[in-house]
Amino acid sequence: MKTPDSYGDFWNYLSQNQKDLILEGNYLMNDVIRHHNYTFKDYSFLVFPYAKAYEGFLKQLFKDVKFFSHLDYISDHLRLGKLLSPNLILKLGDRSLYVQIEKTAGKEVAEKIWQTWKMGRNEIFHYFPHNLKSITFEEAETIVDEIVETMEEAFQKLKKN
Repeated sequence: MKTPDSYGDFWNYLSQNQKDLILEGNYLMNDVIRHHNYTFKDYSFLVFPYAKAYEGFLKQLFKDVKFFSHLDYISDHLRLGKLLSPNLILKLGDRSLYVQIEKTAGKEVAEKIWQTWKMGRNEIFHYFPHNLKSITFEEAETIVDEIVETMEEAFQKLKKN
């Protein structure tokens, strides 16, 4: 797992709230869970601070690159997952963030942002009685690394360029 001092320019772009979520997530993973002997059945809770930081980061980034307005950014009604979904491109038209990312940074980046959203949020935090997805500590670590890596790449491809 990377540490904040290895993040570079991307770390400086994050808001203090986003940094705090990542630092708190690192504390949970490294100082509370990794070094103690209690075993949980599900480590999804470790992903939460990073997933929350990811959502805040994406909203900030999409506002800054003018994919949506400041009013959208502060709205309690904006549903980022729907706007990112490649399944809703036809329905959303110009409001599709997936299409805007694809046009700006390429399909690979759009797909990575979407897949990370699905893996780090949708598949972890929704409860379905027929499919209660539990993850191991190692799977939580992989998801966290993917979230941070996607944030870094999105910053590089959308904001810095």
